[in-house]
Formats: sequence, structure tokens, C-alpha cells
Amino acid sequence: MNNLTLLNANQIINHVIEVARELNLAPLTVVVLDASGHLKAMQREDGASMIRQQIATAKAWGAVNMGVSSRNLAVVAEQRPDFMNALITIADGKIMPVPGGVLIRDADNNLLGAVGISGDKSDQDERCAIAGIEAVGFFASI
Repeated sequence: MNNLTLLNANQIINHVIEVARELNLAPLTVVVLDASGHLKAMQREDGASMIRQQIATAKAWGAVNMGVSSRNLAVVAEQRPDFMNALITIADGKIMPVPGGVLIRDADNNLLGAVGISGDKSDQDERCAIAGIEAVGFFASI
């Protein structure tokens, strides 16, 4: 099993921001958490609002702790809103069930952590997360 190092986390973030600038997206905040849900690295682009860090973290934290992407959590929220509301309450509001939280896996499908992004449309946030994860040689699990 590979480990998610600080170097990997920073490389993911740097690539995410590179892709976001190529796509001319709104300023992003990017969070990388390890498999235990602990912060590994975070960057907030100039112009990104303050609350973006909490949103990005909630996307990644929900994904890594539930073992599915925040896109899949959004599906659960639509299909079982009572369950999702209870889950968010139990998690003290630390889950954001919208796209932009993507799991990081190694070649053996081991969970290494998650990337959470906030700043643009959720689909674009997710797109950048996938690009960042794959640029480092890991696998994005959506």
C-alpha cells in the first residue's frame, strides 16, 4: 500500500490549481485529507471566500469517512433525505453531500485519503480533484 505523503498532497493541490487556471474557474480552495480524515494539506487561492475551506473539508471528510465520493453522498441525500440529515447531525455538520469530494486510492484500491474542493460549480470542483489525484499517479474514486 502506498502512503499519502505531504509531497503527494501538495502535488495534488498544485495540479488542481493549474487545471483550474487553464479552465478559468473561480478561485478554489483545495483540501487533502489522509485516510483517517486528518488534514494533510490545504490551499486557498487569492479571491476564494473564507467559508470555502469548511465546504471543501466537509466534502472530503464525508467522502473519506463514508468510503464514497461526495457525489455518491448527494445521491443518498436525494434518495434518503432523512438518513442524510441524521448523518450530517451525527457528524456535527462535517459532511457536504455535493460533488467535489473525491477519494484517493492506490493501485490495490486501498483508501489513502480524499480531496475536497470548493469554489466553482460542484462538477468543476470534482473534475479538478480527479485531475489532481490522477496527475500524482493515484486513482480517483467517484
